[in-house]
Formats: sequence, C-alpha cells, structure tokens
Amino acid sequence: MSAAPDENEADQAEGSAALLTIDELAAAVGTTVRTTRYYASLGLIPPPERRGRIAYYGPVHRARLELVRALQDHGFTLQAIERTLAAVPEDAGVEDLALQRAMLTSWTSEPPARLSHRQLEKKAGRRLSDADLDLLARVGSIEVHDDEYVAMPYLHVGVQLLDVDVPLESLGLAEEAIRRHMESLADELTTILHAQVLEPFRRSQSSPQDAARLEQTVAQLRRLTLEAVVSGFQRAANAVITRSLSRD
Repeated sequence: MSAAPDENEADQAEGSAALLTIDELAAAVGTTVRTTRYYASLGLIPPPERRGRIAYYGPVHRARLELVRALQDHGFTLQAIERTLAAVPEDAGVEDLALQRAMLTSWTSEPPARLSHRQLEKKAGRRLSDADLDLLARVGSIEVHDDEYVAMPYLHVGVQLLDVDVPLESLGLAEEAIRRHMESLADELTTILHAQVLEPFRRSQSSPQDAARLEQTVAQLRRLTLEAVVSGFQRAANAVITRSLSRD
C-alpha cells in the first residue's frame, strides 16, 4: 500500500524535472529569451504553466519552439510559420510536433537569403548585369522582390550557367521541364512517405525517443533520395543515348 505514494512522488519529481524556466528553455533550443518571449506573444508557443510568480515550460513548449526555429532556419517567414502552426492541433504532443518538424523543414541545408544587389554580386563572386539577373531568375536561382533579391541555395548552379553559351530560351525550357518533372516526383515520393512511414508511426504507440529516431530516419531518407534521383537520371540519360545509337 505504501508503494503508491512513492510512485506518485516519483512521477511528480520527473514532471518537475522536465519543466524549464524561460531562460532554460531559450538556452535548450538555442535562441534568446527576448526572441522566445516574442514567439510566445505571437501565439507560436502556448502559455506557460505558472507556479506562483514563476512561469514554467514543458516538453511540448520546447517541441513547438524547436519546430519554429527549424522552420525559420530553413527560410520560412513568421507569417508562414504562424499559418503552419495554426494547422497543428493544440493538443499535439512531442511526437506529433517532431513529426511535423521532420516533414516541414526544407530539404536544403542552406536557407534562402534576402540580399541587396551588391550582396548578391558578392555571393555570386562576380558582377551581374540585368541580363545575368534575368537568367538567374529564369532558372530559379534567385527571386526578385522590389530592390532585393532572394538567393536560393543552388545559386551557384545558375551562376555557372552564365558562362554557358546556350540561348536563354533553351535554358528556360530546360528549367521548366526539370521543375515540372521534379514536382511530380516530389508529390509521388511524399505520398509514399506519408502512407508507408508516417501513418504507421502515428497509429503506433510511440515515445519522444521514437519520434527523434523517426526524424533522423526521415533526414537520412532525404539524403538517400537525392542521391537516388541523381543516379536514376544518369541511368535514364544513358538509356536514351543507347537507344539513340541503336536507331542510328
């Protein structure tokens, strides 16, 4: 009969140990207290648990803040983050939030960068004429917003195309073909990932450790998928060359 109070006391102690002050929460996620307060004022993380005059934050607060940081680090605007989190159920647990982070964060390691013309030229390592900027925008290496430019992670690919002696129209057609087929491939692969990996995970009983392992698995799948796409295109191109030589 005496074991129950001891177990309750242990559970309470474990729950208290998981609680963080705002200073500890900011340090754990790698942000500042001021930024954390700002995110809270926007409703991006729920209100804290108050004990007396002190506010405490639990694992769900940390998971939501980590999701916000991950999205922002990958180029999402605060408006986009607000819309994304508005679609996440209020009662979402640590596992669901880790799953959201795994699915919503970018496949690129470097987020887009908003730059002035001079900063863009510095990043490109060369002077950029209006014709150069037109080509970079046409192939998707930059986006033009008034007097600023958003440089994509693959800017270097577009910069190298500036020295290729191919008509702009041809490059534009090639970029459109690549984008069309890649979007279709991405849609199909995402559907497979949802059906075969994520939905079974949601239906199973899982722990925060399981969610962390799943996030690592998704990251590894992304890397392997990119390598498979490159390898698959090489095989397909070689097959086209072989068929062409056979017809000749």
